[in-house]
Amino acid sequence: MTPPQGNAERVERHLPPAHDAQSAKAISSRPGLGVRHSVGIPTLWVAPAALFLIGFFLLPLIQNGVRSFFPHGIDGGFDLANYAKLFTDPYYLGVLGQTLLLSLMVAAISAVIGYPIAWFMVRQAGRWQSLVIFMLIAPLLTSIIMRTFGWRVLLARFGIVNIVLHSIGLVTSPIDFLRWPGVAVTALIHVLVPFMVLAIAASLQSIDRRLEESARLLGAGPLATFIRITLPLTLDGVATGFILVFMLANGSFVTLLLLGGGWQTLPLLIFQQFSVTQDFSFASAMSMVLLIAAAACMFVQLRLIRRQGVRAT
Repeated sequence: MTPPQGNAERVERHLPPAHDAQSAKAISSRPGLGVRHSVGIPTLWVAPAALFLIGFFLLPLIQNGVRSFFPHGIDGGFDLANYAKLFTDPYYLGVLGQTLLLSLMVAAISAVIGYPIAWFMVRQAGRWQSLVIFMLIAPLLTSIIMRTFGWRVLLARFGIVNIVLHSIGLVTSPIDFLRWPGVAVTALIHVLVPFMVLAIAASLQSIDRRLEESARLLGAGPLATFIRITLPLTLDGVATGFILVFMLANGSFVTLLLLGGGWQTLPLLIFQQFSVTQDFSFASAMSMVLLIAAAACMFVQLRLIRRQGVRAT
């Protein structure tokens, strides 16, 4: 016996959700119906960005890599002379050494400076935390060229520092600060230390404070708690910031070009090969070495981030 028409409509309106899901699945499986039309929409959205990256990033990289293996042009044939010159010539080995030394110095000093700032921002700032974060990030909104020129204004032969030193009688003639290697290191730290602070702060925020409280209850002092509990748990954040700062300092160009300091690094040498000697093949080889170094740093950083994610879960 079938229910009346009105009762049948009320029963259909109160069907369980499983019936609705089955109906939607059946409708979507029909050609021209359902959500099958939306499958191609995300692909269309991604296509312009993908084409842009392929045309203006991937293909130039491939061309740059191919050019580095043909120092005498395509007609000259495949040759590893550029890489042999780069890794065997004492001058270029010295340039590679200075590049690594500068990057290590900047990363290490940034870690020493950035850890106390990150600690204060996470543990002590309190209601001022937002202001500290803003003061930390605000310089990143300014062009690196403007910040570097700011250092030149301060440290030039007739800059503010020399004027002050001369007015108080500490010097009789201007000091050429821009010839000091430490000036370029200081400027790079000024540019890159926020990245170190943010990496360490993220690691500090992920620490369970109960671990530190347990150490205090067991008789450990503040210093012992920091050395045995806090510092080991934040080493991944320090390593992440170290790799990030090292990678950025490794490819720094504008700061060293404007401030100098006697540093001869690979980015400056690439600029000289392109603009002065116009040896594009050798410049391509050096840029590929920088690219491989940056890719290796990114790989290690991703491994550290994944390990942090596993520990957090």
